[in-house]
Amino acid sequence: MKGSLLAVRYAKSLLGFALEQGELERVYQDIRLILNTCNENKELRVVMNSPIIGTEKKKEILESLFFKHISKITLGYFSLLASKHREGYIIPICEQFIEQYKKHKHILTAVITTATGLDEEVRGLVKKLISDSFKTDIDLQEVVDPKIIGGFVLRVGDKQDDTSIARKIRLLTRTFSENPYIKEY
Repeated sequence: MKGSLLAVRYAKSLLGFALEQGELERVYQDIRLILNTCNENKELRVVMNSPIIGTEKKKEILESLFFKHISKITLGYFSLLASKHREGYIIPICEQFIEQYKKHKHILTAVITTATGLDEEVRGLVKKLISDSFKTDIDLQEVVDPKIIGGFVLRVGDKQDDTSIARKIRLLTRTFSENPYIKEY
């Protein structure tokens, strides 16, 4: 089974179970904690993907890390993953769960790239404008990229608005390279 398809199936099953139990918000917070922990700790990722370390040891590691911080539903679910030898897919499953959660809650992800970052006032204004425009809740993610020099690049779904200075410079360069005043012989 392909990794992404596996992750989607496991994420959907966890979402369905969390909805049945009325614990969706709690499980969502648990998944975010687990994903952040895995992304920040290379050693944890290596251990979960290691074929040398046994399933029981991986279960113990997961329980010792998260026992006091996550719900019994989430802990049981990841224990089940480990028993099925799917612990190497924890990160893709968590990412897919978050995507499924957003789809279920009708939350749209918007990514804004700026050269220096946004302050709280501008962030709130941007979030409100996008929310009003798309008539849905927005999860605004920020990326800081000094290469764009100024302006911003806003991506919402498959739409993108690039008002960066770097883009304008590229357009000017292209325009000047196509000089119509030079007579070709």
